[in-house]
Parts: sequence; structure tokens; C-alpha cells
Amino acid sequence: MAQTEHNLQRMLRGVALRLAIAQIIAWAGTLYIFPALLPTWEAVFHWSKAQISGAFTVALLLSACSAPVAGRLIDMGLGRSVFLGSYLLAGAGLFALSAVESLWQFYAVWALLGVTMAGTLYEACFAVITRYFGVYAKRAITIVTLVAGFAGSVSFPTAQLITRYTNWRAAVAFFAVALLCIALPLAWQASSRAMRHSSGVSKAVSRHAEQNIRQTIASPLFWLLGFAFLCIALEHGLLLTHLLPLLYEYGLSADSAIIAAATIGPMQVFGRILMISVESHLDAAKIAAISFAFMALAALALLGVSAVPALIVVFVMLHGSGYGVTSVTRPVVTAEFLGRENFGAISGMLATLFMAAFACAPTIAAFVWELGGYDLVVVVALAIALCGMSLFSIAMQLHRRRLG
Repeated sequence: MAQTEHNLQRMLRGVALRLAIAQIIAWAGTLYIFPALLPTWEAVFHWSKAQISGAFTVALLLSACSAPVAGRLIDMGLGRSVFLGSYLLAGAGLFALSAVESLWQFYAVWALLGVTMAGTLYEACFAVITRYFGVYAKRAITIVTLVAGFAGSVSFPTAQLITRYTNWRAAVAFFAVALLCIALPLAWQASSRAMRHSSGVSKAVSRHAEQNIRQTIASPLFWLLGFAFLCIALEHGLLLTHLLPLLYEYGLSADSAIIAAATIGPMQVFGRILMISVESHLDAAKIAAISFAFMALAALALLGVSAVPALIVVFVMLHGSGYGVTSVTRPVVTAEFLGRENFGAISGMLATLFMAAFACAPTIAAFVWELGGYDLVVVVALAIALCGMSLFSIAMQLHRRRLG
């Protein structure tokens, strides 16, 4: 029995590490590449913030719409096929992005990248892990997020460095090559090993499963969780996608702003390590509640950066660690509150709300900026974080009552 447990743990670590490296590249190349290159595109193409941000909004909305489909396919045992198709299309999409010349081409390519995000980023990855590893999923998810938390630290400086010495097109092409030559093979290997571990769940989506999904979606707990995490996605998106121009407006130099943006990734990892150190004393729901509070305090600190530049350190620490912990606790809390049955489809539907909010964030931030500058954007982000914290608190109370 002990030998079997040891073999399972070793195999789980191998799968998680492969997925983690694939996730670094996927996040860096398809999502973080947008905020990393937003100021460059604005300068090169002379498009407005709202026009550029609109393309990212389209991408994330399509990702949100595609997430339930990807989740159902993973529930049917097709995780490897989802990874293969998504990573291939993502690589092709990035090559296409490196060649765009007009605004409509920019929108078309980001629409394609949006569909691929549903099968390359955390939602699909965590659905595969939860399906094949069950109660051991939290450990694997933690490993993935610990490593993949450095995606922003990879994307921002790498994109800026390549752009500085060549151009932004070379930077995008670099990530396309990394996706196809490194991330895709690793994701394929990981999903293949996970499938061999599986106990062989039926590939058919049964009538019982459909009924379970409908009952879960109809429950107040589903919507409380959905809107609570929606608030976190919206707050994070408002600040992250406009972080460089926001910090420029607050008086930070270009190098300082890039360092601050790149440090959010390591702070996500720091938050996850801190979570590991306290998880024997606090359950996942309580840790998630603390992360909501961190996000609100981070927005409050950011408001003071123009007056006290040193507060950028407080913002980076709180926002990075708060959001980093949320990335781990969101799938774990979802499984605990709503059950592991049909997790791919249910988490995919929650991801629709989450990604839709993140999708709208850059465009909302652009319009809010036009109304009152980045001070107003940060105030709005703070209000949204407080709303999410309240909704999650209600969800925790409802879950406790259900357990008796």
C-alpha cells in the first residue's frame, strides 16, 4: 500500500510539473502578452486604448463561452485532445498576431486566441487534474500554480526585452515557438500519464449527469460563488491589463513600472507558499476569504501610490499574493461546495462568469479612465473587491448551513 501511494505521488508530481511549465508558457504567451505589449501597440498603431482593449475583451468573452464546452469534453475523457487542438491553434494564432497590420486583423486574431484559452489555461488544466486525481487534485493544483505563478515575470520582461532589441512582432513569434515546441509536448505527455492513472470513467455524459449539472446551476450557492469570483476577476482585470499605463500616470518610470508588473507573478507564488504553511490550520474557504481581503487592501494601497510611490510595494505584495491564492482555492472551493461530480462542466460554467468579467475589464477600465483617469479606475476596482468579499462570505455561511 505504501509503495502504491509513493508511486502515485511520484507520478502526480511528474504530471503537475509538466503541466506547470506548459502553463507558464500558455499564460505568458496568450494572456500576459496583452498587458505587456499594450503600450507598444498604442504607440505603433496609434489606436486608442479602448480600441486595443476591445480586442482583448472579445478574446476573453469567447474564452468564457468556450470554457463549458472544453469542460464537458474533459469530463468525457478527451482532455488530451482538448490540449492538442488548443495549443496548436494558440501557436498558430500568435504567429498570425505577429503579422497583423490593421485593426480588424488584430480583432480576428485575438478572437481565435480567445477560443484557445479555454483549452490551454487553468480551467482546462485543473479540470483534467480534478478528473484524474480526485482527492489528490489540490496537491497537484498547488504544484502547478506555484510554478506557473511566474508567467507574468516571464512575459513582461521577455516581451519588453525582445521588443527593445528587435520589435514586438519578434516577441510574439518567440512565444508562438515556445507554445508549439515546449508547452504542447509537455501538456500532451502530462495528460497521457494522467489518463493511464484514471480508473476509466465512462465517456458518455449520462442523463443523471445532465440532471446533476442543472440542479447545481439552479442552486443559490453556485451563483454566490460565481459572482464572488466574478468580482475578483473584474478587479484583477481592471488593474492588471492597464497596469503599465496606470503606473506611468502615477509617476513611476518605465523600468520601475515593468519591475512592479513582473513582480506580481513571484508574489502569487509567495502567496501560495504562505497558503501551504497555514492550510493545516485553515480550510480552503477561509484562506480564500483572506485572499479577497488582500485584493481589496491592495486596491486601497494603489490609490496612494501617486502620493507615496513606496506603496507600490504594498500593492504588488497584497494583489499578487491575494490573486495567487485565489487561483488555487477557486477550483478547490468549487469542488468542496458544489461536489466533484461533473466538475469539468460545472467549473467551466463558473469560468464563463469569471472570464466574462475579466474580458470586460480592459474595456471598462479604458472607458472609466476616459471619465476620471486611473484614480477612478482604482476606486471602482476597490468597490468591486469589497462586493466580492461580501458575496463570498454569504456563500461560506450558506455552505455551513447545508452541512448542518
